[in-house]
Amino acid sequence: MAESLPEHDRILQEIESTDTACVGPTLRSVYDDQPNAHQKFMEKLDACIRNHDREIEKMCNFHHQGFVDAITELLKVRADAEKLKVQVTDTNRRLQDAGKEVIAQTEEIIRCRVQQRNITTVVEKLQLCLPVLEMYSKLKEQMSVKRYYSALKTMEQLENLYLPRVSQYRFCQIMMENLPKLREEIKEISMSDLKDFLESIRKHSDRIGETAMKQAQQQKTFSTALQKQNNINYGRNMHLGRNRILESKNEITLKRTFEDEDEHDEEVLTAQDLVDFSPVYRCLHIYSVLGDGEIFENYYRKQRRKQARLVLQPQSSMHETVEGYRRYFSQIVGFFVVEDHILHVTQGLVTRTYTDELWNMALSKIIAVLRTHSSYCSDPDLVLELKNLIVVFADTLQGYGFPVNRLFDLLFEIRDQYNETLLKKWSGLFRDIFEADNYSPIPVANEEEYRIVISKFPFQDPELDKQSFPKKLPMSQSVPQIYMQVKEFIYASLKFSESLHRSSTEIDDMLRKSTNLLLTRTLSSCLQNLIKKPHIGLTELVQIIINTTHLEQACKYLEDFISNITNISQLTVHTARLYGLSTFKDARHAAEGEIYTKLNQKIDEFIQIADYDWTMSESDGRASGYLMDLINFLRSTFQVFTHLPHNNNDHAAMSGKVAQTACMSACQHLSMSLMQMLLDSELKQISMGAIQQFNLDVIQCELFASSEPVPGFQGDTLQLAFIDLRQLLDLFMVWDWSTYLADYGQATSKYLRVNPSTALTLLEK
Repeated sequence: MAESLPEHDRILQEIESTDTACVGPTLRSVYDDQPNAHQKFMEKLDACIRNHDREIEKMCNFHHQGFVDAITELLKVRADAEKLKVQVTDTNRRLQDAGKEVIAQTEEIIRCRVQQRNITTVVEKLQLCLPVLEMYSKLKEQMSVKRYYSALKTMEQLENLYLPRVSQYRFCQIMMENLPKLREEIKEISMSDLKDFLESIRKHSDRIGETAMKQAQQQKTFSTALQKQNNINYGRNMHLGRNRILESKNEITLKRTFEDEDEHDEEVLTAQDLVDFSPVYRCLHIYSVLGDGEIFENYYRKQRRKQARLVLQPQSSMHETVEGYRRYFSQIVGFFVVEDHILHVTQGLVTRTYTDELWNMALSKIIAVLRTHSSYCSDPDLVLELKNLIVVFADTLQGYGFPVNRLFDLLFEIRDQYNETLLKKWSGLFRDIFEADNYSPIPVANEEEYRIVISKFPFQDPELDKQSFPKKLPMSQSVPQIYMQVKEFIYASLKFSESLHRSSTEIDDMLRKSTNLLLTRTLSSCLQNLIKKPHIGLTELVQIIINTTHLEQACKYLEDFISNITNISQLTVHTARLYGLSTFKDARHAAEGEIYTKLNQKIDEFIQIADYDWTMSESDGRASGYLMDLINFLRSTFQVFTHLPHNNNDHAAMSGKVAQTACMSACQHLSMSLMQMLLDSELKQISMGAIQQFNLDVIQCELFASSEPVPGFQGDTLQLAFIDLRQLLDLFMVWDWSTYLADYGQATSKYLRVNPSTALTLLEK
């Protein structure tokens, strides 16, 4: 018990000296002690409280008088405090009344200061935002006036410079969101403009090409005019045909002359004068700025390749008119003029490699198209116009740097076709001339008519010149006409050879080759067909022989004519020669052969009407009627030969030779026909009377041969044609078989020309 009391005192001391938060553990220790400790502690606590109360009471009793004095003093002060409070309240009221206006002014100042600060802030922000808004407004304006490249530059400035400064504002976010849309819109618009541009140049390519080709023609014509002016003195000394060729050159080109100097000062239109290229520049710049330049280049090239294929596709009826070819060439030239312009004014959109590749593809297609369509042309004038178009087409594109050698190679192929069309045309002309000819010598009544003829044909005959008018030229009307047509053919052939960038030697060679074809193929064929025609008689055939002789002699003048218009001497090693000599010789030989054939055919017709009575007992005492008619026909025919004009020795020798050969051929054919008549296998029996009658007919033949129907035969040369018949008939008429058998095989035999088998056959009959 005594031990617990000090412990309780310690606890009470701790409670008094410890913070309230720490009392818990101290009080817990009271309950942790022995039983009834709590009650004891409460008793100890009550005792402690009573002790403290006694001390408080002592202290209060000690200080009570002072407290009473203080209260008394405080009560005295209370009245003064109330009075002071009233004064303070009154002073406060008056002060409040006086400060209301100040407060109002102060509040106004504060509000203004706040506004000023806000305004300053707004101004600062607006100073940051205004450039953005101005740039955006500028962007919208550029979009409205279609300045898309500038708009893209404005967007770039907005994104990189202005918008980052004010990115916290919502309108800036909206702008940032709109910029990609605007870019896409610009791409779509520029692409739409590009498509419109591509469609425009597709529609206007023919006009562009036409203008470019016209300028190339003008330049070429002007250069030709200058060259003519420089060579005018030389040209005055050239052959008359040379002047004709110069006129042809003018016709081949634009058929216009530069008479006025103002024509040279005309404004030269270019591709950009005809087409607005700004869409393609704009689109290229836009796509380059957007980083899609390669996409744009690929798209542009792809579309242009498609257009190239469309341009290169000809119309099915293109070959019918020259306008079809002109439009085809104009479109192609326009296409490549545009590409050349794009090549030189843009960087990388098209390259020289690309244009060369495109041109090579186009050139192959063009050549194939021209080969196909030109093969349909049968009109030489259309082929010539096509050639002129190809030359202008090639010269135009060559001026833009495109290689055109293959086109000139193609022209050589077309030249062969042109020559073929010329040959067909001249074949018809020759036929018409031959049909219209009367095959009689040309009559000339006076000097004027004579001059007209020799102006068309180089005819010279001193003997004929000595004769007085009227007189006759040996050839017929077709000769000068044929000669003039050959010269016209040379002119026509020369027209194609011009502007092919070939030397005079090559042109001369081409002219001679084409003229050779005309002579050896066309004219020769027409002559051969003429000779074979049934209505051509012996007189006409003889005249044809004379005509071919004169044409043959005129070949040297044709060679001189070609040399004059090409300025190439015939002495040049590589100069070809005309083959007209062989042509006319062949025709002459064919005419001679036809004369012999027609004579023989006529003889056969007379032989066919022979009506011998092979069983007659004795002859009629006179020759057969058919044979006398035949001899009269031959005599009159050879008189026609004799009466042909012999204006010079050549004509006389020629007609004499033909007449002699024809006469000999006729007699030989008559002798052979009579022999075959005797030896005919269908003839089984012949009487001596028939032999005597046959002998009378042979005698008439011998009399005809001895009468010299054609002068020039020596001795009895013509009679030898009937020697076989004469010896055979003499053998049977005299019945001199012993002599025949005795002298058989000897050179001096009387019946040397009698064949044993022939004699045996006739003896059996």
